[in-house]
Amino acid sequence: MSDPAVPSRQLEHDLERALQQGRWLSDEEQQALAEQQRLLTVAQEQQQRQHRKLAILAAVCVLIPPLWPLGLGLTLYLLFPRTTRRLGRVAGITALVIGTLVAALITAVVVAVLMALF
Repeated sequence: MSDPAVPSRQLEHDLERALQQGRWLSDEEQQALAEQQRLLTVAQEQQQRQHRKLAILAAVCVLIPPLWPLGLGLTLYLLFPRTTRRLGRVAGITALVIGTLVAALITAVVVAVLMALF
């Protein structure tokens, strides 16, 4: 036989959710809310796994002196992920611009030297 407390608990849960939402949710809305909650939980679990892996890698990098800069970068990323990403983008763009300018300068110097020789 079924437990009479189960439907009562479900009704209490539904009433609690209705009070939080300010209204009763339809079955479709309840399913959508449950799916959204599930996706949020999965995303949080993935983020925790990635965080754990990066922390282990940072610890390994700290133990090996030649990898200290990488360990510092990983530590900064773990502590300040958005700021580190922004700084990485700025550094990447700056490196590309400087690399392009250096290549253009070297090309100009080589052309000038070749023109002076011939």
